[in-house]
Amino acid sequence: MSTLVIVGAQWGDEAKGKLVDVLGSQADVVVRFAGGNNAGHTVITGGKTFKFQLIPAGILHPGTTAIIGSGMVVCPKGLLEELDRTLAQKPDLGTLLISSAAHVVFPYHRMLDALEEEARGANKIGTTSRGIGPAYQDKVARFGIRMGEFIKPELFEMRLREVLAYKNRLLQMFGSPTVEFDALYEEYSKYADRLRPFVVDTEVLVYKAVEADKKVLFEGAQGTFLDLDSGTYPYVTSSHPVSGGACLGTGVGPRAIQSVLGVCKAYTTRVGSGPFPTELEDEIGEFIRDKGQEYGTVTGRGRRCGWLDLVVLKQASRLNSLSGLVVTRLDVLSGIEKVKVATSYDFEGEQIDHIPANVWDFAKVSPHYEEMEGWDGDLQKCRTMDDLPSSARRYLDFIEDQTRTPVAIVSIGPDRDETIVVRPQLIWG
Repeated sequence: MSTLVIVGAQWGDEAKGKLVDVLGSQADVVVRFAGGNNAGHTVITGGKTFKFQLIPAGILHPGTTAIIGSGMVVCPKGLLEELDRTLAQKPDLGTLLISSAAHVVFPYHRMLDALEEEARGANKIGTTSRGIGPAYQDKVARFGIRMGEFIKPELFEMRLREVLAYKNRLLQMFGSPTVEFDALYEEYSKYADRLRPFVVDTEVLVYKAVEADKKVLFEGAQGTFLDLDSGTYPYVTSSHPVSGGACLGTGVGPRAIQSVLGVCKAYTTRVGSGPFPTELEDEIGEFIRDKGQEYGTVTGRGRRCGWLDLVVLKQASRLNSLSGLVVTRLDVLSGIEKVKVATSYDFEGEQIDHIPANVWDFAKVSPHYEEMEGWDGDLQKCRTMDDLPSSARRYLDFIEDQTRTPVAIVSIGPDRDETIVVRPQLIWG
């Protein structure tokens, strides 16, 4: 088997999109397995910047089949806008397919998302208000509308009438305007007409690709600690960004997974609310945010920035059974005289090396830091490990030693070419 899962090893925004693009050139199939257009993957190549929210980043390679998996929730309008925008930039794309089991996001999901977030008062989660949570709620409640129903006019009309009657009652309870059926059905039927050729039972296709020993790349979205079960609940997303989600969101079994790469920044960022032990609310945090252009692809919000947290990475390695790490944004730390790395936490008089399951306990931890020599220079010109400053190499060695996970790839810039493959044998096994 030649299967590879790519996951975020922190709280998302680790530059997974670039990695999927780089490795997508080697893959026959790239399938995204979770999330919706609350995720953003940016790819820079050939002087062009591509921003993906739903489409797998591997679609930029014409020979690749890019699949929106069954574990995703799909905004039809957003998907079509994204597809049109990408085709305008690059007409020769790979083949796009959409799982008939993926769920559809409608305007009432977005309305309820905003209303529910507002109802939380001071305890807001910090959602993107894209309707992702309410769409997954419908999925769990067995009330959602799947793509396979959406593209069949009579079935879609029946399901939408059923669901909208219920959703309008909820909207009325919030004191919100309701959604008129005819206008919604007419608009979304047009989207369904355009998307119909792309919708198939992708689970069989993915299984057959694995069985035929084709290279299949499973593209994650968000990050490990936004996972609904394993993340810093309730400040999480509504799906499973961990490696196990690749099975849940595509239909393959766990023994079909060969390698798992965890993508992490050389520092830590987080969007929205929730505990962040190594957060820097000073000039160094501002330096990292500005130099790293740490602003959300989807929301444009400035990300919270802090020192690298190895407690987080060690736990991510265990949760995902990581084969290797991909360390990105190493170039952003260039110019900082001393860099710090959190190796453990102090919690109620004890030293611990894990994230407490109770988020309120996690908010009480204090990081224990190791201080290391920083480095200078333009790392974006480096193409081998020997080209990196010695202190940057020691930094990477320290990460490997602490996490007991080898570094497979180092990214030293946003472009495809600004990538150092350290251990190619860890990528496809």
